[in-house]
Amino acid sequence: MTDHDQPPRKPRAFSVDEPAARPARDQAGAAPRAAEKARKPSAIPVATVSMTADEEDPFLPPAATLDALTPPPARPRRRRLTVGKILTASLGFLLLLALGVWTDSLIRELFARLPWLGWTAFAAAVIAVLALLALALREFMGLRRLAQVAGLREKIAGRGKSATAKEARALGAEVVALIAANPLSARGRKSLASLDDEIIDGPQYLAFAERELMASLDRQARALTINAARRVSVVTAVSPRAFVDLAYVGFEAVRLIRAMAELYGGRPGTIGMIRLFRDVIAHLAVTGAIAAGDSLIQQVVGHGIAAKLSARLGEGVINGLMTARIGISAMDLCRPMPFVALKRPGMGDFMSDLAVFTGKAAAEDKSGDRL
Repeated sequence: MTDHDQPPRKPRAFSVDEPAARPARDQAGAAPRAAEKARKPSAIPVATVSMTADEEDPFLPPAATLDALTPPPARPRRRRLTVGKILTASLGFLLLLALGVWTDSLIRELFARLPWLGWTAFAAAVIAVLALLALALREFMGLRRLAQVAGLREKIAGRGKSATAKEARALGAEVVALIAANPLSARGRKSLASLDDEIIDGPQYLAFAERELMASLDRQARALTINAARRVSVVTAVSPRAFVDLAYVGFEAVRLIRAMAELYGGRPGTIGMIRLFRDVIAHLAVTGAIAAGDSLIQQVVGHGIAAKLSARLGEGVINGLMTARIGISAMDLCRPMPFVALKRPGMGDFMSDLAVFTGKAAAEDKSGDRL
């Protein structure tokens, strides 16, 4: 007797208050299960439920994004009087005293032998002292400009949201005086002066001043950074020695930081440049953003491009990214106004250009290997 020959099953009614009766046997012919008691619904307190975030899961790999490559905002380090500084100052003073005594004895001996030799040595000593004073004055002015930029940035960051119209105009005037020598800020200074009396709200005035005064300088800073990153990528990709890579990366980093400081009105001297370079490198080293791994480059640039890169081109990309991060940190330290109205640059602003350059370099490298 087939299934088609069985009589149709009559409709049945089931009660919604009681559990439906189980069939005697299931499809597999097993024995019927024991009747289970229905569980009453209960509420679970929300406080007892805690979800583990993805970034806190130790078994999930960290997601490599462009934001992870961007260093946090850099701040100048606090200057403190340490034992090493006292020792250096003392040894420098003793060295100057020894040099003065040696110069005095030399001039006396020359006067004793021939008077005209003594006068010549005396004139040379006077010129050297004047040049030393001029050099010291230049270094002092450079350090003062860097301190002025840092102090102005801190004042704007602290009073930007609660400044009155008078305070905002005073801060804007300081920024204008600082960047007045840069022709890129001429249009912004003109726009700010034309609407000086139209804006009566302090924070809005500072936001308008940042857009007008800093926009053109930020575009130039981006161009400086991407050009330095490209040069570093090319040189480190074709250089035969690691020492050459290290030397050129340091040279480009110093050159980029100096250009960034001059762009925003800092113009540091030799001592100021050393201090600024130390602040940038120390910030990147502390935040752990001074290097990038191969896996991170593959995830950001793309597996397809990274798979075609040779070892030297991969090193060039890594060094180019490091140079771009140095440029971003230098912008934070050299810019007289914090990023409020304008967006702070990130690695995404430079990654597209570096990716295009990397693709071209990979294609040329692959064609060279075929030849």
